[in-house]
Amino acid sequence: MTCIRLLADEVQIRQCKEDLKETGAELERMSSTLNLAGNAVRLKILYLLKREEEMCPCDLSDVLEMTVPAISQHLRKLKDGGLVEGKKIGQTVFYSLSGAEKNLLDHLFSSIQSQKVASHEE
Repeated sequence: MTCIRLLADEVQIRQCKEDLKETGAELERMSSTLNLAGNAVRLKILYLLKREEEMCPCDLSDVLEMTVPAISQHLRKLKDGGLVEGKKIGQTVFYSLSGAEKNLLDHLFSSIQSQKVASHEE
C-alpha cells in the first residue's frame, strides 16, 4: 500500500512526535505489562490474583490444572516483570498483584466482568 496524501500536516506530525517522547517510558512499561499478560496462563493467574487478592502456587495449580513447577515458572516471569509480589508465610509463598500496573489490569479485568454481565443479561 502506498500513501497518496498531497501535503503532510507538519503540526500534527510534530505534536505526535512530542507526545511519544513525553509518554515513551509509560508506553514501554505498558507494552511490557501487556506482553507478559499476553500469555493465556499468565493472564489467568493475574485475573485470579485480582479476584482472590492472594494465592499460593499450589492453589493456582489446582485451579488451572497445571503442575506447581509450571505455575512457578509463570509466577517468576510475572514477579520479574513487577506485576506480582510474593509474601512468605511459613514455607508457603502467597502471591498478589503489585505495582503501578494494577490500574491497567483493573481496566482489563473490569472489561471482562462487563462482558460477563452483558452476556448473562441476553
